[in-house]
Amino acid sequence: MTLVAVTKGHPATVVREALATGLGHFGENYLQEALPKIAAAGRDATWHFIGRIQSNKTREIALNFAWAQTVTSARIAERLSAQRPHHGEPLHVCIQLEPVAAGPPGDAASGASRAGCPRRDVPALAALISGLPRVRLRGLMLLPHAGLDAEALRAEYRAARDLLDDLNARGHELDTLSMGMSDDFETAIEEGSTMIRIGTALFGERT
Repeated sequence: MTLVAVTKGHPATVVREALATGLGHFGENYLQEALPKIAAAGRDATWHFIGRIQSNKTREIALNFAWAQTVTSARIAERLSAQRPHHGEPLHVCIQLEPVAAGPPGDAASGASRAGCPRRDVPALAALISGLPRVRLRGLMLLPHAGLDAEALRAEYRAARDLLDDLNARGHELDTLSMGMSDDFETAIEEGSTMIRIGTALFGERT
């Protein structure tokens, strides 16, 4: 199990404090907020981009992050591959899945942040990414809609695990299922998550 400490909305000092406790993986949603923290942390931290990837941001993501968890299209994957430096290891990539269950009425957190690749398109996108240089497909990432009841949330996570199993049956060797946050990581782990993204439970409410 990998714990990604989500530092969005917190200062660079929390990264240094977290590194001192033994945490090593950190997640950021916004490129401009992330870059100063990456510079301040130095080489000791492994950085995951977990926000929406815009085409005009792929170069900086490819240069500064070890992981891009929110790839949703061939265009984004191809840009990340082309812009990843040839020295060093490939960029680790996850395909972000489109949630199956719709969010409850009035869910202000739904929309672009929870967009993803439709399930029917995932096998083709996985095959394309697997053929690209300078990136390595590691698995799937899921951000469900907020406010789901326990049964719907569990079903959402189980469907993601089943899709990962299906991709591996097709010949992929994927080892990462990134799902679960501060409020629901226990359910996500029970349903097969190998990577959880925790912010509030570690650092408190964002400023």
